[in-house]
Amino acid sequence: MTPIGLFYGTDTGFTELVADLIAEEFNLVAPGLVTVHNIAEVPPAKMLAYEYLIVGCPTWNVGQLQDDWDDVFIRLDDLDLSGKKIAIFGLGDQYGYPENYCDAIGILGRKFIEQGAELVGFTSAGGYEFSYSLGVEDGMFMGLALDEENESERTPERVTGWIWQLVDEFDLVRYLEPVI
Repeated sequence: MTPIGLFYGTDTGFTELVADLIAEEFNLVAPGLVTVHNIAEVPPAKMLAYEYLIVGCPTWNVGQLQDDWDDVFIRLDDLDLSGKKIAIFGLGDQYGYPENYCDAIGILGRKFIEQGAELVGFTSAGGYEFSYSLGVEDGMFMGLALDEENESERTPERVTGWIWQLVDEFDLVRYLEPVI
């Protein structure tokens, strides 16, 4: 079993593309660390099989979870996530929905904390244009915020930086190949 389970939900395919990009970037750092799952196709209890979790969810409409995450949200109450480190990435539209940009990061993040998890992968809310987000605490997103509608060209750089942050916060150094 790989140490990292990446669970995403998607309606349009954008979150799946980012999930695949994250897995590809991790494979460049240390091959075979990440197994990707569409949350619509696996029970939430599958998360318990992994040491570390990466969760991807876009924010829909006016601050709602994507359909697949909305469907499993109540079942997350059945999970004991104590000792799990979870990093969240979210997609949103900061110009079209500035009053709830990437709310899903906060909605899921708070639920995971309630279930005993430790959130990692916080990123600065600076450099974005929005008025409010449930995904922000003390000027930091509770994960990685991405805007594929308006700033898709910034996604690869943001993902790469976040991957290296997670290598540190997940303490994955033991999986890295030594450079000779």
